[in-house]
Amino acid sequence: MKSGKNKILFITTILFLSGFLLNAQELYVGANYHPHDNKQPEKIKNDIQLMKAAGLNVVRMGHLAWDSYEPSDGKFDFKWFDNVMDMMNQAGIKVILDIAIRPAPIWLHHKYPSIDIVDANGDVLYPNHRYMEDIGDPMYQKYALRFADTLTKRYGKHPALMAFGIDNESGDGRISYSETARERFVNWLKKKYSTVDNLNKAWATQRWSRRINQFEEIGFPVATHTTDVPERMLDFRRFVSDEINQLLFKVIEKVNTNAPNALVNTNAWYYSPMKYFDYSQIAYSGKMTREGCGFYPGLSLTTNWGVMNALFGISRIQFESTNPFWCTEFTTMTAVPNSIRKSAYATLMYGNQMVCGWTWQSMLNGEEQYLEGMIDWDGIPNRKYDEYKQIATEFKKIEKYFPYKPQAKVGLAFSFPSQIASSYFPEQHENQLQACWDMFYLRNMDTRVVEISRSSLNYKLLFVPGVAVMDEATATKIRDYVKNGGTVIMTDNSAIVDTTGQVFATTRPGRLSDVFGIRLGGYEETEAMNEISLKGYKGKKLEVTYKGKATDTESARFDNIDLRGAEVIGTITSLNKDYPIMTSNKYGKGRAIYVGLPANGNVLGGLVDDLIDELGIKKGPDVPSGIIARQIDKNHMLYLNVSGETKEIQMKGNSRSILFDKDYNGNFTIAPYEPEFIEIK
Repeated sequence: MKSGKNKILFITTILFLSGFLLNAQELYVGANYHPHDNKQPEKIKNDIQLMKAAGLNVVRMGHLAWDSYEPSDGKFDFKWFDNVMDMMNQAGIKVILDIAIRPAPIWLHHKYPSIDIVDANGDVLYPNHRYMEDIGDPMYQKYALRFADTLTKRYGKHPALMAFGIDNESGDGRISYSETARERFVNWLKKKYSTVDNLNKAWATQRWSRRINQFEEIGFPVATHTTDVPERMLDFRRFVSDEINQLLFKVIEKVNTNAPNALVNTNAWYYSPMKYFDYSQIAYSGKMTREGCGFYPGLSLTTNWGVMNALFGISRIQFESTNPFWCTEFTTMTAVPNSIRKSAYATLMYGNQMVCGWTWQSMLNGEEQYLEGMIDWDGIPNRKYDEYKQIATEFKKIEKYFPYKPQAKVGLAFSFPSQIASSYFPEQHENQLQACWDMFYLRNMDTRVVEISRSSLNYKLLFVPGVAVMDEATATKIRDYVKNGGTVIMTDNSAIVDTTGQVFATTRPGRLSDVFGIRLGGYEETEAMNEISLKGYKGKKLEVTYKGKATDTESARFDNIDLRGAEVIGTITSLNKDYPIMTSNKYGKGRAIYVGLPANGNVLGGLVDDLIDELGIKKGPDVPSGIIARQIDKNHMLYLNVSGETKEIQMKGNSRSILFDKDYNGNFTIAPYEPEFIEIK
């Protein structure tokens, strides 16, 4: 009997894994659906029929709707949603069910006022808007986890379920400055520093008579101007980040316990300016089996900056995960015709597997009541419905070759504490990170965003763009990477402060000056220095010369670099004399390059091209300007014309368009804003 049960279990496991692997070779096109807005069965049935007619195969439901399932304390109402899940299953549409732990219901705010947001002035805010709860509050977490436990138990084995969504846009929402939050912050500091003396040293409290004599004296480090309380603010934002991560891990654990076969996903807008937190902890944990985001490139068809910014969002959420990515929200609104389709194909080149439109129906009420979806307010499909239908039809033709797995040999360093610390600088860390990312987007090359201390750094080239906070673990990783043959490029505002947020008293770049063979002194203000420009430059304009080629750029500041063994490979040539601004130093088997300006493609482009050749990094497909492309496998290429001109692709021999079912002999053309997916014969 026992062996028979084991055999059944084995067969079940094989079938599950087979289905899982099969789904990994599927592209999903769907919509965010809100049946809690209108629970009438006939309405839902009609919506599902329209979804099926469009070829949609996934819906995301449940987000921002806690009290639709628990309208009052402990009284759950799931019967109506059971029917929705059953209808989706009958239609063959898979479900991502968000665990809507935010926003908290009004009844919970009323029961536990400590959940309410208190602003920096001490005023209690009524929860009129979404995301207005103190997520670190113990009573909030108790009820949020109760809800997560109940929801995952009920639907964890439902045949329509594909994944649970863990919260939504966790970096969004206001930080609470309540008394209970202050008490938690104090306890967090006690665990970190143990003694008040350690705290005073870390916070430099000798400045302006801010010494702490007992932990109970600690208040919130609310900045009064842009450079205020940097050490205290850094710790406070670490505390907020830790509370967010701890809650998300607790919710993931509920899913893993109650629904071990379900995938786990989130719309990970961690870099919201409201409550930016360190998502790398989750990304590197491996517990988020499908990283995800909302993809919002703007409305334009003819411009590409919005698409680039949104694609960068995928990279900064995916980090080094090799799992498929899910765009669980995707633009609708008044996007110009064909721009949604253009964006959808662009995401395929960054490992995306899902295009899930936000939203299915134009909103009838609430703060998004004029947001347009795929069907109008009266339920009639519009042109965006037709565009998603076209995407679904075309994706079905090519899905067996996807999702694409980036093959990156270039790493781009991200650092959460550096983002917080760099808020005081003219150029923030994330802007430098994107400037590096942009260079490789334009070269059709894969990169990975990495958190150095968590990464194996298996890359030929590593960028350290404005990583202001340099801890010992990160410095050791960089040192060993270069020593063992790696090439690193560090840019301005890197390795300035230690983990407390205080400027290194030792030679900068902190902990790494010998690796780079330089000493950084102070910095110069470009606008002031241009008073003595020999070329008559004004404002932030500078001329940088690399290998005899001069390039104009702009920067508010530039570093004073003293050589300590490094050689100069680039100079500022527009001031009263030449200033070394790019240096290269041999260290161990590798090379450490320093650039005393913020990361910028104009400045770094020539150097990057040289390093691609010298390091033997595989280049992207050779295509005309205005084409983005990836070689998906040995015999298949994906192209996207993001320009308004017809482009010719150079091709030897015969090929076939799988997308449009036609053959090519030699070169072929791609129309403006059109994709192409070909098989090389």
